[in-house]
Amino acid sequence: MTDVTITPLADAPLHALEIWSNPAAVAARFQTATGFALPKMGRSGGTDSLRMIRYEPTVWLVEGDVSDLPAVLAEDGALTAIGGGIVRVRLTGTGWRTLLMECGVFDAENPDFGPGCSAATIIDHVGVRLHVVNNDICEAYVPRSFSVALIKFWQEAAGDLVS
Repeated sequence: MTDVTITPLADAPLHALEIWSNPAAVAARFQTATGFALPKMGRSGGTDSLRMIRYEPTVWLVEGDVSDLPAVLAEDGALTAIGGGIVRVRLTGTGWRTLLMECGVFDAENPDFGPGCSAATIIDHVGVRLHVVNNDICEAYVPRSFSVALIKFWQEAAGDLVS
């Protein structure tokens, strides 16, 4: 049996931050307002009150206090609330990598996919975003409409896999 615990997390405010023009100016305003740089592709960054997770070239998932971000973006992007459509699932234990390989197309077992890394992938035909919190925790962001089925799939797969 794979050593992994699958825990749906409580709903929390989540936003998508998109930049569509003047990325250098937005990045400079962002760093001034938050004290840290926008994370690079496939990485996360932040503070205790604001976490940014970059999955796409011009899109970040944002958790936390977004009050300064509309001014940072100005007319160069958008901040969209998406929390109602996403379920956060915490995968805890040494077997989370093995579990994500089950019907997945992303190499979650690659040791370079470590703390602070993020990826967008498909698992069991569902678009999922992954964020490695630390070596024993990965959080998956799953569309709410597919979350019950994917969590059930993971629970069944975890019982069948040997890590």
